[in-house]
Order: sequence, then structure tokens, then C-alpha cells
Amino acid sequence: MASKKANSFFGGTAILAAGILIVKVISAVYKMPLVNILGSSGYADFGAAFNIFNILLMISTGGIPVAMSKMISESVVQNRTAQARKIFRTAFALFVAIGVFFSLIMLLFAPQFASLMNNTKAVWCIRMLAPSVALVCCLACFRGYAQGHRNMTPSSVSQIIEALFKLIVGLTLAWYLIRKLSKPDYIGAAGAIVGVTVSELVAVLYMAWDFWRTRRSEPARALGRTDSTLQIVRTCLALAIPISLTSASTSIITAVDNSLVMGRLQGALNMTEEAARSLMGNYTGVQTVYQIPAALMVAITASVIPAVTVCFTKKDRTGAAKIVGSALKTAALIALPSGVGMIVLGTPITQLLFHRLDASVAGPILSILGLANIFVCMMLVCNSVLQSHGILHLPIFTMLIGGIIMVIFDFVMVGIPSVNIFGSPIGTCVCYGITCILDMLIVKRVVPKCPSFLKLFLKPVLASVVMGAAAWGCYGLLFRVTHSNALSTLAAVLVAVVVYAIMVVALRILTRDDLSLMPKGDKIARLLHID
Repeated sequence: MASKKANSFFGGTAILAAGILIVKVISAVYKMPLVNILGSSGYADFGAAFNIFNILLMISTGGIPVAMSKMISESVVQNRTAQARKIFRTAFALFVAIGVFFSLIMLLFAPQFASLMNNTKAVWCIRMLAPSVALVCCLACFRGYAQGHRNMTPSSVSQIIEALFKLIVGLTLAWYLIRKLSKPDYIGAAGAIVGVTVSELVAVLYMAWDFWRTRRSEPARALGRTDSTLQIVRTCLALAIPISLTSASTSIITAVDNSLVMGRLQGALNMTEEAARSLMGNYTGVQTVYQIPAALMVAITASVIPAVTVCFTKKDRTGAAKIVGSALKTAALIALPSGVGMIVLGTPITQLLFHRLDASVAGPILSILGLANIFVCMMLVCNSVLQSHGILHLPIFTMLIGGIIMVIFDFVMVGIPSVNIFGSPIGTCVCYGITCILDMLIVKRVVPKCPSFLKLFLKPVLASVVMGAAAWGCYGLLFRVTHSNALSTLAAVLVAVVVYAIMVVALRILTRDDLSLMPKGDKIARLLHID
């Protein structure tokens, strides 16, 4: 890897973003038919298993890529290649052992986890997903090593491989079990999850091959002194644990919230478990759309930390501030239009994509989650900015504050018959809205030369509002004429894309400084006549 040219910040972001975009397209092809195969109840079981999986996964792996990329970036900049190799060996042994431990916990205590989620049918899904924790630990170590060398390509390729195998194996198994063998929906959901485990295994094999191939091209003799194994473990854990807790706090709050909602629906509203599973399936079903923009933030967060670390190592505070400003603006340019689009087209999108969901329930949920999407995206990027500046603990506390408020809010609101399941997405908005505001205030306070938020966000907000109005008007007019939801929705989305692109150029939202950080940015600036 040392022989490869380091990617620029937005070069790395572009590679990861392109990979994630492909992955999300594949995931959409996977999850949307999966919802329609499993139905709302079966997809609720699928989601319950992932809630448990995400907690154990984030605890064991959440901080690995960030910790390793930060440590390895520092070593590479200092030309300590021997240190970089030793960091990988030590972290790999440590975190794979942790992953195996949590896989066993998930496998052995699957019935207890299912009961905690107030969904006893999810037990087989949890068991089938258990090996994935250890496999993702391996993946996280390989990806952290590559990203530490600012080589984002292997991570992107492995994610695409992972998504393809999940699509092929998972969707085929779910379809065969339910449509051909007439198995119950919870067995079909377990079959879909087998595809997830297989996909992780194939991705690990690819990353191991890429690591071996890359290492063969490096000089045989590594340079520089190395720290002791104990010192590397301490440094790695000191970085990884706070980040893992931050990541796990989100997963824990989501799991607690979903369990609480299931419990309140069955307790306060006297629903059967089957009826509660159906409502929760509508909620988790539309989350497949809501989660796409947040997933794109991974590209930005993965590139911010090593890029800012390099600037700090070179004592370049101006360069670090420029990267932070561009990262926040890029996040806003993705989060705002996607969130506004969900708000104004929530029900039409649901009717178009999910014929087995109840659009009268799932559509308004997606519209509410559109607002939450904006807060989540900005929160994720703010967290990466704080982590790149060595502030690891504060994001945990802000997330806990928002999460506690959400749990209290949901407990009260879901128990009101007139609010019902809608209390949960509203609570999600409240949670992430509070967390995002607190994180942004901290960023403003602690980041040197932090750009003005008003200057960064005002124009993207204006462009998104105009775009949303155009999409809403287009859908309404076309639907009155054609009475076709599919045609009206697709046309509205196309109009939204065109209007937003025009607004971005007309308002000169992107500056030459922003574009200079992107591949071919100077040519793009000249083409668009950006000063």
C-alpha cells in the first residue's frame, strides 16, 4: 500500500461513496422484494434479530476501522511501516477474539434476546445471524488497515461483494422457503439472514486475499521503531472503546425503543403479538429507505478522520478546518434533499416500493423519518469531526441524552391509542434532533477556525425547500391527470433531482475550495464557471 498514491479527502470519499451507492442500490433490490416476500410480520422478525446483532456488533467492532485508520495513518505519515504492520497484527488478534466471544453469546442466548425484544418468533433469525459478528470483526480489521493507508477501494469492493451475495443467497432462500416450501414467515426471515452470514464470509475471503496481495508488493523490510504490544493494545482500546460505545449507544437505543414499542402495543393497547409484529414490520420496512442517506455518510466519516489526522500531524489547522467545512457541507447537500423528499413523498414512495405494507401506516412513518434522516446524517458527520479532533467521550453523552428522552417520549406516546405506532418515529426525530444540535454546538465550540453554520447550511436548505415544493406540486398535478402513483412518483423524483441540481449551481453552493478537494475539481469549477 505504501507504493500507492494516497487519495485526497474527497478522492477517498468519492470511492467510498460510489461503492456505498452501488451497495445501496443492491440492498434496495434485496430489501424491498424481501419485505414483499416476508410481509410486515416476517420483516419485523428480521429487524428484531438485527437490533440484537447491531448492539453486539457495535460493541465489538464499532471503533475498529476508526482506531486502526487513525493509528496507521499516523505511522505511515511518520514513515514507521513496521509500526503499521504491528498495529494490524495486534488489533486483528484482539478484535477477532472479541468477535468470536460475542458470536457465542448471541448463539447461546438467542431465546433470551428474542424475549427481550418482545418477539419470540425472532429466535431463529438471531441464531442464524450469530456467526456474522466474528466475521465482521475480521472485515473491520482489514478495512481499517486499508483506510489507514487512505486506500478506500478494497472497502468499497468488499461491500459490493457482500451486498451481491446477500442479495443472491438471502433473497433466494427466503423466496424458496416461503413460496415453494410454504414455511412460516419467521423461517423465511431466518433463511434471508443465512444469506447475510454467507455474504460476510465471502467478503472476508476477498479482503484477506487483497491484504495478502498488497503486502507482497510492499518492501520486505519495514522501517522505524515499534511500540510494545501492550502499548498498542492500550492505545487501540483507548480509541476504539469510546467510538464503539458511541456507535453501540445508537444501536442500544434503537433496540430498547423497538422492544418498548412492541411491549406498549401489546400491553397498553392490548394488541396480540401478531398484530404488534405487523405494525412494527411497517415501521422497519420503510426504514430501508430512510437508512440510505445515513449510509452514505459512512463515506464522509471514514475519510474525515485520517485526512484531519494527517493535517494535525503536519500542524496544518487551516487545512483541517477546510476539510471539516467541506465535510459538513457535503453532508448537508445529501441529507437535506433526501430528507425533504421523504417528507413530501412518503406515502407515494411507500405505495410504489412496498405492496405488502399498509401505506396508510408506513407512508406517514416514512414522512416523519424524513426529518429524522437530516438530523442523523449531520450527527454522524459531527461525531466523526469530534473524533478526528480527539474528542471521543462527548458524543456518547449527547447520544444518551437524546436516547433517554426518546425512550420516555415513546413510552408515553405509543401508549396513547390515537398516536399508536406513530409515536415511535416522532420520538426518533426528537432524539436525533436534540443529539444533532448538541453535537453541532460542541463542534462550534472546540474545533479551531470552525466555519459558520449559517454560511454552510443556508443555501442547501433553500435549495431543498424549493426542490420539495416542486416535487410535491409535480406529484399532485400528475396524479390528478393520470391516477397512476408509479408514474407520478417517478416523475416527481426526476423533477426534484433536476430542480435541486439547478439550485445548487444557481446559488453557487459549491465553492472552488470545495471542488479543489475533489478529483478533477478544477475542471469542474471551470465548467460550471465557479470562482
